[in-house]
Amino acid sequence: MESHHIVKSFDQDLGQVESLILEMGGMVENQIGQSILALCNRDTELGKKVRKDDRAVDQLEAKIDEMTLQILTLRQPMADDLRNVICALKISSNLERIGDYAANIAKRTDVLSDTSKIGTAEKTIRRMGDMVQKMVADVLNAYIGKDLAMADELRLRDEDVDHMHNTLFRELLTYMMEDPRNITPCTHLLFVARNLERMGDHATTIAEQIHYVVTGSLPDEKRPISDKTSQIGIGGGSDEDE
Repeated sequence: MESHHIVKSFDQDLGQVESLILEMGGMVENQIGQSILALCNRDTELGKKVRKDDRAVDQLEAKIDEMTLQILTLRQPMADDLRNVICALKISSNLERIGDYAANIAKRTDVLSDTSKIGTAEKTIRRMGDMVQKMVADVLNAYIGKDLAMADELRLRDEDVDHMHNTLFRELLTYMMEDPRNITPCTHLLFVARNLERMGDHATTIAEQIHYVVTGSLPDEKRPISDKTSQIGIGGGSDEDE
C-alpha cells in the first residue's frame, strides 16, 4: 500500500512538472512569433514586451528546477522514472535558451526601427520563424505523448532551418557588398537568422531527450548538420566549392 502511495505521489509530482513545461513552452512559442512580428513591423513597443515577458520564462525555469530537485531528493526515482525527471530538467533549460534568443531578436527591433527593408530577407526570416515556432509546438506534443516517431522526424526537420539560414546568409552578404549602407542592418539580420537557427538546434535537442526517455538511449545517428555559414566566404562561395 505504501509503495502504491509513493508511485502515485511521484506521478502527481511529475505531472505538475510536465504542466509547467507546457506552460513555459506556450510562452516561448508566443515569444518567437511576437519577436519576429516586432522586428518585421518595426514595432519597438512589442519588442519591449517580448523582452519583459522573458522574465516570466526564466521564473518558470527556476520553478521547474526546484520541483525536479525536490523529486530527485524525496522520491529518489530509478530507471524510467529517473530518465523522465532528467528529461524535464533538460527540456526546461532548452526552452529557456529559446526564449533568450527570442528576446535577443526583439532587441534588434530598436536598432532596425529607422532602417528600410532589405530585399526579401525579412520574408525569409518570417518563414524561418514560422518553421521554428512549429518545431517547438510539435516537440512539446511529442514530449507529452512520448511520441518517438514525431521526435525523430523533428530531428530531420532541423535541416530545413539550416538550409534556409545558409541561403539567407549568402543573400545578406550580397546586399552588404552591393551597398555599404546595408552593412549595419544586414549585420543585425544575420544575428537574427543565427538566433533562429540556434532555436531549431535547441528544439532538436529536446527531441533527442524524448528519444532517450522512450528508448533508454540517445539516437544512434548523428543529427544532420547543414549549417554551412562558417564556410561561406565574402565572395559568396564556400570551402567545399573550392
